[in-house]
Amino acid sequence: MKHPRTKTGKPQGQPARAPSSTPVPAGYYWLYGWHAVHAALGNPARRIARLVCTLSSERDLPNLPKALKPEIRDSKEITALAGSDAVHQGIAALVAPLPTLELFELLALETNSGSPRTLLILDHITDPHNVGAMLRSAAAFNVAAIITTKDHGAHESAVMAKAACGALDKVPLIEVTNLASAMREIKAAGYWIYGLDGRAERALHAHSISGACALVMGAEGSGMRRLTADHCDVLIKLAMDARMESLNVSNAAAIALYHLYVSSIEASTT
Repeated sequence: MKHPRTKTGKPQGQPARAPSSTPVPAGYYWLYGWHAVHAALGNPARRIARLVCTLSSERDLPNLPKALKPEIRDSKEITALAGSDAVHQGIAALVAPLPTLELFELLALETNSGSPRTLLILDHITDPHNVGAMLRSAAAFNVAAIITTKDHGAHESAVMAKAACGALDKVPLIEVTNLASAMREIKAAGYWIYGLDGRAERALHAHSISGACALVMGAEGSGMRRLTADHCDVLIKLAMDARMESLNVSNAAAIALYHLYVSSIEASTT
């Protein structure tokens, strides 16, 4: 059935189309992909300036605020907005970075909760794909936040959000200036810090872990820096077959976080 047309010839009953050349506000970026955009739409802390989608994607949108009207575009137009490398699945949103959460605020919230969750600390991990994958694991295994460095660390981006599959809007990403200082602050709040290191003598599965804890992951290749390792309470490793020396950092984090998650469940039921 054809849409009725106004005198200007524009079909009625469709959202207005803002011009593709609308400038991007300072600091905003295009978030794309079904899970990433839907998580952003469900996050009240996320500021969204525009929402563009194909007609088929619009049918599956959740209830939106009246001020946010989707712009119907074809796939090529969305690619032009989000970037030639964007696997957008027919939907993208122009968003502002999430509000920052300070480490002391997080620690206060977790301490006051009475049952603080695991923290994940990243030492100079710069690949947004890896950080996005770790955000996804963090959301799956009830991690309170990921702590990374302002310098030599991956920052919030569309690539990270796509890899996180929606977890960027569910798990806080906290950037700190000095990682060693942050680790001392975390210890003072009552956390026990475990560093995952392939050269460690103790295996994670053989170590009894309970209570508030933080897991440290080092950069691919170089691993944890010496100063970071010195600030860990215990260095542990994943047991694996001798045919493989190491795992991708995001895979290793997923395995370790799963172990910590199961350990916390078992500790709460005994």
